Amino acid sequence: MLYLAKILPIFVLPIGVIILLLALSLLLRRRALAAAALALLWLASTSLIGDALMRAAEGWQVRQPVASAPKADAIVVLSGMLQSSDGLEGRDEWTDSVDRFEAGVALAKAGTAPLLVFTGGWLPWHPDARPEGDVLRERAIDRGIPPDRIAVTGVVRNTEEESLSVAALLRSRGGAGRTPSIVLVTSAYHMRRARLLFTRAGLSVTPFPVDFQTSAAPFLFLRLVPRAGSIEHTETALREFYGYLYYSIVKTG
Repeated sequence: MLYLAKILPIFVLPIGVIILLLALSLLLRRRALAAAALALLWLASTSLIGDALMRAAEGWQVRQPVASAPKADAIVVLSGMLQSSDGLEGRDEWTDSVDRFEAGVALAKAGTAPLLVFTGGWLPWHPDARPEGDVLRERAIDRGIPPDRIAVTGVVRNTEEESLSVAALLRSRGGAGRTPSIVLVTSAYHMRRARLLFTRAGLSVTPFPVDFQTSAAPFLFLRLVPRAGSIEHTETALREFYGYLYYSIVKTG
């Protein structure tokens, strides 16, 4: 199911649709299909479209100061900040989502919650990689967070598993019969789906979105120029829309 979740969306995302249109245009010898593929490629790769979709996925939120976060039982930082790198030391390197870690540490140092939770993100196509939460725990300790204030979930492979694992961890620490409260830290475009799943897992969630990808900008002609980064924004935002719909409509149990 994990592999299917990664593969199936390709067929409803711009790059997959473009490939299908081009294949059909060759097979059926229809120039109109090739023209449609070209138009879709151009639109999806402009910042006019990519940024608009990303802003919508982010819910038009803005970055909040650490001091604005309410007190909670735990700060929960979702995985997705590290990538494996080749080399003699086999050291994990930061991705562009490092803001998640930085915000989690800042919230912990501000006393937002007594516990900082990292999720043990791990994917089967990197079988030798350490769970991300284990690496982040070490780095948080290096940044001055006491070890007894840090917890790491078991191995998780997606956001749904993260929500269930965090809920189980907090209930085991806080006892039954109460709803644990968390400040949830993840990328802004991912927050809507993450909040849905963590709320469904029985947690009281205060979102603390970070890693904003775009900002409001006036219309400029350059926003119609194709860019690789823009098509990445388009596909990332659409994946989040599809994921949210899947969990809110299809997978409700």
